[in-house]
Amino acid sequence: MNLRRLIALIGIVLLASCAERTNPDVFTEILDSVKSVYAPDKRVALVDFSLEGNVVKGETNIPEAKELLVKLLNERGFQYTDSMKVLPEESLGEKIYAVAKNSVSNIRTDARHGAELSTQATLGTPLKVWKRKSGWYYIQMPDQYLGWVDAGGIQLMDSARFAEWKQNAKIIYTALQGFAYRQEDPNTTVSDLVFGNILEVEGSNGNYYQVKFPDGRKALVKKSEANLYDEWVAGREPNEQNLINASLKMMGLPYLWGGTSFKGVDCSGFTKTVYFMNGLILPRDASQQVHVGIEIDTSGNWKNLKPGDLLFFGVPAKDGKPERVVHVGMWIGGNNEFIHSSSNVRISSMNQDAPNFDEYELNRFLRVKRISPEDVIDLRKSAVFTAATGQ
Repeated sequence: MNLRRLIALIGIVLLASCAERTNPDVFTEILDSVKSVYAPDKRVALVDFSLEGNVVKGETNIPEAKELLVKLLNERGFQYTDSMKVLPEESLGEKIYAVAKNSVSNIRTDARHGAELSTQATLGTPLKVWKRKSGWYYIQMPDQYLGWVDAGGIQLMDSARFAEWKQNAKIIYTALQGFAYRQEDPNTTVSDLVFGNILEVEGSNGNYYQVKFPDGRKALVKKSEANLYDEWVAGREPNEQNLINASLKMMGLPYLWGGTSFKGVDCSGFTKTVYFMNGLILPRDASQQVHVGIEIDTSGNWKNLKPGDLLFFGVPAKDGKPERVVHVGMWIGGNNEFIHSSSNVRISSMNQDAPNFDEYELNRFLRVKRISPEDVIDLRKSAVFTAATGQ
């Protein structure tokens, strides 16, 4: 081999090596492997990096995700400039926590009021704050769901105030809907309230609790419409009858995409609320709820089902395409009946002879899962609303 040919061959090898070290496909391959570990579900984890030229940009709320990405890039000899951020962003200062301060605060997919409603945070929900954009904050719920909330829906807190809020005595609003008052007069409302709202309690006055909102507003709440939070949690018993009773209280509520409150619910928001009323926190979406609990055999009709079991509906796996779960309801028994939010919260039957037979849902039925307290967050054992650390 002459010298000219040898030099050309060495050049080709060097160029291939350089291409490998800057190849966008290599970056994508490595990034996908990191996401598979730390963010297989982007609804509950943020790993958002991109390659622009030779600069790796983006952000994550999981420090270990960036560490792994850097390790893998370096092991491959990838040449890049690191412009990656780990949240929370520095501009937030010490206020990296928040508590929902409205009866219902809307969480959206983007930082604008016209964006899709993805979920809701009821009054007193503790939140982790990751970043801000104009008058919006990117937050994470106790069920790990991520989204954007406008500044008017939350009260920012530093770690000291957040710890104080979590440790202080609280009440939970247990009526379906009502109000907090400035004084013992129904014409002096401070805010509306819905089931599940949580407020600090500072004392009692006759038939009222004296409460404080996360933003400092003081009010009175009727004792007949609320319970001390610790006592309420201790009394939760997610048995079959209690789950049925909770679901029936929501009959007729309107369907609301992204809704998880008594102002409106989507299908998974309904099941999530029913279980919360019984002290358990389910994942947010139907496609997440289907991954908890144990599967119940339905091959011999519906005889193995118990009230409280979750029924999942959608499109089965076919032609290489994965299964797609799009709807969920809860079994209540009786005439093979289940309750779900579809147009509104209503009861349907799998019995073809029943007047409320739901052929549409039967035709897209996928499976049944049974939930136990060990499968999800159990408020009787969890520090979600009462501990000074974590969320």
